[in-house]
Amino acid sequence: MGYLLWAACFHFDDFFRGHDLLIMVAIKTVEIKNKLGMHARPAAKLVGLSSEYKSNIIFEKDGLEADGKSLLSILTMPCPQGSMMTIRAEGSDAFEAVEALGKLIEDKFGED
Repeated sequence: MGYLLWAACFHFDDFFRGHDLLIMVAIKTVEIKNKLGMHARPAAKLVGLSSEYKSNIIFEKDGLEADGKSLLSILTMPCPQGSMMTIRAEGSDAFEAVEALGKLIEDKFGED
């Protein structure tokens, strides 16, 4: 699966006193390949890795969104083997976060 990388630069004269604001967004859709799908151990690995990045990270499946830095939020999103999950990161290290999280998922969370 490929990446969607989006960046926008805004210039604010008043609120940010003439500074530019750069917004980076990276999005990637991956398949859950491990036999047991999403459960506590892989969810904890996602949260641990997500927490290493400054970006806001959201996982999405079938219209349901989960905070990438919240174990409970991820566990409430059912993701059996074969389901597709979208990773979206917004922030200065968005591309790196999506790349690392995508690799973790594609590597079956180190399971199987």
